[in-house]
Amino acid sequence: MNLLKRYVVPVACAMTVLAMAACSTPDPRRAPTPLTAFKPVLDVQQVWKASVGKAGHYLFSPVVVGDSVYAAGANGTVVKIDASTGKEVWHTRVHDDLSAGVGSDGTATVVGSLKGTVYVIDDSGKVLWHVTAPGEIISPPLVGNGLIIVRTIDGQVVAFNEQTGEQKWDYRSSEVPLNLRVSAGMTFAGDDGVLAGFAGGTFAAINLQTGDAFWETPVSYPKGVTEVERINDVSGPPMLVGSVTCAVTFQGQLGCFDANSGHPLWELPFSSTSGVAESDSTVVGGDDWSVVHAYNVTDGAPTWTNSQLKNRAVSVPMILGHAVVLGDYQGYVHFLSLDDGTFVARVKTDGSPITAAPVLAGNTLVVQTHDGNLYGLRPRR
Repeated sequence: MNLLKRYVVPVACAMTVLAMAACSTPDPRRAPTPLTAFKPVLDVQQVWKASVGKAGHYLFSPVVVGDSVYAAGANGTVVKIDASTGKEVWHTRVHDDLSAGVGSDGTATVVGSLKGTVYVIDDSGKVLWHVTAPGEIISPPLVGNGLIIVRTIDGQVVAFNEQTGEQKWDYRSSEVPLNLRVSAGMTFAGDDGVLAGFAGGTFAAINLQTGDAFWETPVSYPKGVTEVERINDVSGPPMLVGSVTCAVTFQGQLGCFDANSGHPLWELPFSSTSGVAESDSTVVGGDDWSVVHAYNVTDGAPTWTNSQLKNRAVSVPMILGHAVVLGDYQGYVHFLSLDDGTFVARVKTDGSPITAAPVLAGNTLVVQTHDGNLYGLRPRR
């Protein structure tokens, strides 16, 4: 597939394996910042390691339900792992190359393929049924509220009945000439809505019953003259804490909104292909240069900036208590203080990129690397 025909790799090469592979021309401005030593104040121990298969050209993120972790690899492997011990509960393989995964509610586990096939697996590891969505899937599905929700690369969001596979509705965003080939997640908003961002900078809350939009709002607007300059996609999964939801665009803005109405609370210039994390006090994310920024969630006032990970292709971040956790292109997991952005801990994995956000199962933090390894980490002071 010619990516420039419809989809483009991020110019900044800040995220995704495809983007990093595209950065083959040396540019001194893009030289990764060497890591420096510091005195850890948080003790993080690796307690287990498991393998699920390499990611290939795609971004695979694990998902947690209770004390279990579900993960997938490009070779069709899907696993359920006990997060406390790292032991496999079940292991299955679909006869297809996967490009997205994984979604689960603990009863149904769902993965998607490049051809748009959606595979539904029960909680014994048996494939129950499969159905074809109207396009390529590179974002993790959502499973819950009796529905399986997938999104295609061209911006369609499709809901299927979890039990039967019957299509319930199809939400379509506006077409744009070019969009980024990155994993754009979705987030449930209570029992009746799902939040999703789209190419062109649009952000929407979709009614789970009908597929209609409760509201649609722009995070930012396209700028520039050429089609590449006007790429303005919402990146990463939308965040939701209480009634505040935050989203970020490539070559655009970071903004927080009232989740009930879509009314903007604040917006500021920002560009990211990886997305942001949100707590009840702070929004944090890496920009296109992998400089990590934190802002007050109430008014967008800047609280700190950490440039010591510049050009290290930081992952989607996660907020864990008083720490921000993110991976980088060499497989390091960095823990930054949520208060001031200083390093508090660092863990080395297998040396391959970490692009997905870490997830928490009980007291175990789980990260998945591009080489397909899952690491169970336990932070303690």
